Amino acid sequence: MAQFFQIHPDNPQGRLISQAADIVTHGGVIIFPTDSAYAIGCRLGEKLAVERIRALRQLDKQHNFTLMCRDLSELATYAKVDNQMFRLLKNHTPGPYTFIMPATAEVPRRLIHPKRKTIGIRVPDNPIALALIEAVGEPLMSCSLIMPGDEQPLTDPYDIRDMLEHQVELVIDGGFCGLEATSVIDLTGDEPQLIRHGCGAISGILG
Repeated sequence: MAQFFQIHPDNPQGRLISQAADIVTHGGVIIFPTDSAYAIGCRLGEKLAVERIRALRQLDKQHNFTLMCRDLSELATYAKVDNQMFRLLKNHTPGPYTFIMPATAEVPRRLIHPKRKTIGIRVPDNPIALALIEAVGEPLMSCSLIMPGDEQPLTDPYDIRDMLEHQVELVIDGGFCGLEATSVIDLTGDEPQLIRHGCGAISGILG
């Protein structure tokens, strides 16, 4: 049975953030708010938790998972980035964007796209998500909470709890946080390429 935390969207309670981080560090799968929609995530190196998320979302091996980071200081650890990429990311983070980039050897192989060797990188503009990442002390492995057969993410934390309370360890109610997933931009080619149009203006990214 999942725990259910109601956390203030602007001033997250430190005690609840610490408890949520403890659940993550002990291998739990959690659902939490972001600046686009609710996401599902776990600790970066937690193999069993990643496989549970893959099964829950019915994701194939080609899916690009996302590392949700607190800021760009962690970027070079997990992604290969040149100056042009970094300037683009600096201008659009934090924000509702996922950037597909070449992964470094620090990223567990199970999270990397098997053929393209890429990983998604994201810095959310959401106090709860950022406080949680800070408390865990490393990026969270995450993906949008889009259930099999659906096109849009789940948005109501009470509906999420009713549907998934036996499949995750924690649901965080952070209030309304949006109806759409992030916009996904591939930065591995000569020019940025839009993979999914979701939240966030893309005109400044694609030119």
